[in-house]
Amino acid sequence: MDLKQLQYFLCLVQEGNVTRAARQLNIVQPALSMQIAKLEAHFGKKLFYRSAYGVSLTAAGEKLAELAAGLAQNAANVQEEMDRLDGSISGRVTIGMITSAAQSTLAPSSAKIAALYPGIQLSVCEGYTDTLVEWVNTGQLDIAIINMPPTKPALPIHHIVEEGMMLAQSVAVKSLPENFSFRALRDMDIVIPSRRHGLRRILDAMAAKVEISLKPRLEIDTLSAICEIVASTDLVTVLPGIALHPSLTARRVRAQRIKRPAVTRSVAWVTHPKRTVTAAMAAVMKVLSEDLVSAAKSVKIAGTA
Repeated sequence: MDLKQLQYFLCLVQEGNVTRAARQLNIVQPALSMQIAKLEAHFGKKLFYRSAYGVSLTAAGEKLAELAAGLAQNAANVQEEMDRLDGSISGRVTIGMITSAAQSTLAPSSAKIAALYPGIQLSVCEGYTDTLVEWVNTGQLDIAIINMPPTKPALPIHHIVEEGMMLAQSVAVKSLPENFSFRALRDMDIVIPSRRHGLRRILDAMAAKVEISLKPRLEIDTLSAICEIVASTDLVTVLPGIALHPSLTARRVRAQRIKRPAVTRSVAWVTHPKRTVTAAMAAVMKVLSEDLVSAAKSVKIAGTA
């Protein structure tokens, strides 16, 4: 067994298909199959179930995937830290982001990272908080940017920003009173995420606290779609300022902070407790964190806080 075999194995786990994995690794399919066969022979165990639709892990394969992710990452960390001695920052960083953070700052932040750190390979996906935390735990992600849930995950937590949730509506409709109460949402036509979404959990928790029940007209988990619907109808929504930032900048919606009572969400990033935060990971998170804080502040500057 060698490190390359483990890297091939992990790529096949991720892709679930020999053709796609070989293409990702820039090798021919027979070469990949041969390395996987050698790995199975080394352990004396079948690692994959094969079918016409792809591959899936056996029980032994699942255990190896759990162990190999940490080994491969540690080897990569060694190389990155050695490169750092020459003053360069390089390496692959895999990040998961909640949609509200990704849609606001991901594009400009990624461009900035590419310009500042040409040696960093950045891979980003979007997801729900619970899923992203699970992927950090299993080693599929280096970092996850999440909404802090009521029960804190058993992972190292790095606070980024806390921001108020805001009532938003189209600029084409009559504005609501500034001193807006959360209780008033009970009788309004609202569009908000479903109960799968971390932001909905925040809203439901506040609704329970003030003893009302939210009855949304629409439940949509795609936040950009919510903003588009609000901008073009008389429906309202409650989202954090970062999520509303693009629509506010385009002057398609107006927003005001809910103060009776205030509703806030906390954004943080988490890592695996046994994984070293490399120079590349730290550099990426510095850019992303600064841009998220800047986006939150720009909402305040616009007079919507």
